[in-house]
Amino acid sequence: MTKYCKKLELTTKKIDSTFENVTIKQSSDAYNIIKKFWHEDISIYESFFILILNQANKTIAYAKISQGGTAGTVVDAKIIAKYALDCLAPALILAHNHPSGAQNPSKADISITKKIKEGLSLLDITVLDHLILFENGYTSMADENYM
Repeated sequence: MTKYCKKLELTTKKIDSTFENVTIKQSSDAYNIIKKFWHEDISIYESFFILILNQANKTIAYAKISQGGTAGTVVDAKIIAKYALDCLAPALILAHNHPSGAQNPSKADISITKKIKEGLSLLDITVLDHLILFENGYTSMADENYM
């Protein structure tokens, strides 16, 4: 069986001088870090990132989970769990963009958030929020009671 399994060479990017090591107290704190992951491409294609936090809710790392097309991207919960476990993270924040500019989460957004949140809870990892970014702002699924 192991001959068919390949070791994943996925790595997280530790927060360095480009990204501040900050305490996340509210969704705007997370947004101010996460928005740096996107540039002019925020209105072109959809991407999905995670922001990894320590026990004190300080940013310790981030990872790009996927990049898709203009209307969606694939989000693999196993890859998210792998990054979280590699960092021994107690908490993380999900984030993706809507190139269309739509500010509300889709049914698919709500469903994948629930799936990831429930799965990671079995590993004692808390999903604190899921931010949806668009060109001029964001929506916090936690603040808007979608999670």
